[in-house]
Amino acid sequence: MFNKPFKLGVIALSLFTQTLFSQGFGTSEPISEWHFHLGDIKLGGRETLDHTQWSKVSIPHDWTVNQFASPDLASCTGYLPGGIAWYRTHIDIPASDSGKRKYLYFEGVYNNSEVYINGKWLGKRPNGYVSFMYDITPYVRPGHNNVIAVRVDHSEDADSRWYTGSGIYREVHLVTANNIHIDQWGVFYSTNITKKGQARISIETKTRNHSNQSAKVRVEHTLLDDQGNVVGTSGSTLDIQKNDRAISNQELIVSKPKLWSVDHPYLYQLKTTIIQGDRQLDQSMVNVGIRSLTFDANKGFALNGAWMKIKGVCLHHDAGVLGAAVPKAVWRERIVKLKEIGVNGIRMSHNPQATDLYDLCDELGMLVMDEAFDEWEYPKKKWITGWNKGEPGFQGPAAYFREWGKKDLASIIYRNRNHPSVIMWSIGNEVDYPNDPYSHPILASEGIGQYHTKGYLSSQPHADRLGDIAGELAAVVRAIDPSRPVTAALAGAVMSNETTYPDALDIVGYNYTESRYKKDHEKYPGRVLYGSETRHDLDAWKAVRDNDFIFGQFIWTGFDYLGEAGPWPSRGFTTGMIDLANNIKPRGYFRKSLWTKEPMAYLGTYPVPKNRSWLSIDAPHLWNYDHGEMVRVVTYTNGDAAELLLNDKVIGNRKDYDPGSGIIYWDVPYAPGTLKVRTYKKGKVVAEDKITTAGVPVKIEANVGNRRPVAKGDVALIKLKVLDQDGNLANLADPMISCKIDGPAKLLGLENASHYANEDYNTDKLRCKNGKMLAYVQATADLGKITITFEAPYLSSATVNISLNEDTAKPAGSKF
Repeated sequence: MFNKPFKLGVIALSLFTQTLFSQGFGTSEPISEWHFHLGDIKLGGRETLDHTQWSKVSIPHDWTVNQFASPDLASCTGYLPGGIAWYRTHIDIPASDSGKRKYLYFEGVYNNSEVYINGKWLGKRPNGYVSFMYDITPYVRPGHNNVIAVRVDHSEDADSRWYTGSGIYREVHLVTANNIHIDQWGVFYSTNITKKGQARISIETKTRNHSNQSAKVRVEHTLLDDQGNVVGTSGSTLDIQKNDRAISNQELIVSKPKLWSVDHPYLYQLKTTIIQGDRQLDQSMVNVGIRSLTFDANKGFALNGAWMKIKGVCLHHDAGVLGAAVPKAVWRERIVKLKEIGVNGIRMSHNPQATDLYDLCDELGMLVMDEAFDEWEYPKKKWITGWNKGEPGFQGPAAYFREWGKKDLASIIYRNRNHPSVIMWSIGNEVDYPNDPYSHPILASEGIGQYHTKGYLSSQPHADRLGDIAGELAAVVRAIDPSRPVTAALAGAVMSNETTYPDALDIVGYNYTESRYKKDHEKYPGRVLYGSETRHDLDAWKAVRDNDFIFGQFIWTGFDYLGEAGPWPSRGFTTGMIDLANNIKPRGYFRKSLWTKEPMAYLGTYPVPKNRSWLSIDAPHLWNYDHGEMVRVVTYTNGDAAELLLNDKVIGNRKDYDPGSGIIYWDVPYAPGTLKVRTYKKGKVVAEDKITTAGVPVKIEANVGNRRPVAKGDVALIKLKVLDQDGNLANLADPMISCKIDGPAKLLGLENASHYANEDYNTDKLRCKNGKMLAYVQATADLGKITITFEAPYLSSATVNISLNEDTAKPAGSKF
């Protein structure tokens, strides 16, 4: 535990060689086209198996989301099935590559994957979230066809408290390298920003020699600014013994560094080159963000010396109809939406996520709490018939934690330690949940605010074990990356405080435990505290805002997600600020009013409640009621006063902002027309919002936005709205909309943000919700014209035209 400010200077990177190669060395090409068979196959890894009649799929691929939900399956994973499946593909390795090293790099396979090359079993990786690599050099045949087979065993499909997906749901790469190359994830950076404002960059480069001869190489680094200008260089020689690894340590000085921050996420590039004689053996291009971190038990958190609050959200890894196979374009849209409502931090709940997401957090400016585990050596309860309903199951990753936990954690840290967005490592989420499974005598007299089994259960594992495990895991993290703090999200601080668990951490997160902030700050004055998981209510934010020693909160959740569902036919959890169709929900606008400075106003309504003191943060943007019905009209605003107008006449006098609720409201009788709120700051109008009574729906509107696909693999997010005769959103309309595509593209899915699992999401038509829907369309070629038509009975159709051409095409292998 740190009893003084924990100050960190970090330069971090994502691993590039012109295009993104997350393994960090060599040259990489994606292996995207595979054959797929759902079901087990005896000896399915053998080289001679004929798979030509199997289904053809593109990676990333999640087979679970393409199945049908059933009430006979588990609510925890969204009533969707897992199972066992095989993937197979051929790769051609040119004869000219004889003597090169070849590797298979998997960004993520859920789960229990086994990989074969030309009939040779390479290994098994149980964890479905970690990235891993196999050296296939001894088994490939240059100049010939080579067969890759992958068996995925997700037969225990109630193994998580949320939706996981199944299959090769992240990208796969064939990596080619010389016998001497940078080791996997072998480059690491840390910096010290001096009092003079210089950045001293320490660079550690681990290089591997696979040859049978010792070698002398030169390791060179060149730092470039965002215009490609050289900022600094460094180089040194390195002796590497045969069949061994060696480490080079160098320094670069940047005299006037541009710092990475959430508002200005400036990225340099670092070119690392391995040279032997006059021959270049390996090279990587790395995005670099220079920034400093300070954590203080009394002052909270500072980025680059500026004290700030982390306004964070928790985020699972699915995207509704897409399941776990989420394209980078979708993640980009999601982060942009989060930043729009004032979010500056993401907690990766409760597992490492796709490299794409970390790269985007680096690029767009988002602070990341990276999390490794949801359970350790014993399984948690997994709800089968609804969240906290009935009898739970106990499948899960605890089954392989003892063998794989430290290895998996090391892989996570090595892969992600070079992202400037990552500011802390979480070794566990709610592993101290009282009696699930650990218990302690303190529970006989105290409990927690969340649902839990009360009392001390002597038959359960004793909570003292938490401190032992946490100490071992924290040691793994610090050995690989001492530049960031180790943390965890505590559900049962009342219990964990009786153990050494908090002492093993550098900073301590509390889940839904605002009531202990002040008392524990006084009792443990050296403890750095924050809300690692909180509700949306205003009081939870005030506990952060009004206490310097609480540096931030991560609200559950940023987006709605699949799984952790209620009783059938619930599809998933709906506490997000943004729904599954990327629409900001009313509670998202409420949060925006608290977390942003740019003037804003949101107008929402609902029938006047029986409990007239009740104010909702979920008021829909709707003005269609029975004539004369009493309606509560609310505004969420960062202004200091507001007034309400109907058809340009004041019907609600100007009221001051209420700091107790964060809401200004009026109760008025309904009459049709245009309802408008006008908000003020120091007597001046600063923002407005309005709702118009929706008429009969007459047409569909389709908008693809500014980021149109330009080449194969790119994904368009097409936003659909149903409009009335005056062009207003018909927000009560729910027509069945069909999608037809002409040209080189395919429909990945239609998403209406419905809460119901019993709708059919696997076709080219879907009923929209609240007059809105989202279509995901992926280009399948680099050239051509795509026409996408959306139709519904009795409505005018909408058409989107997209041209793919070489003039605007991205470089091969890049990610949209």
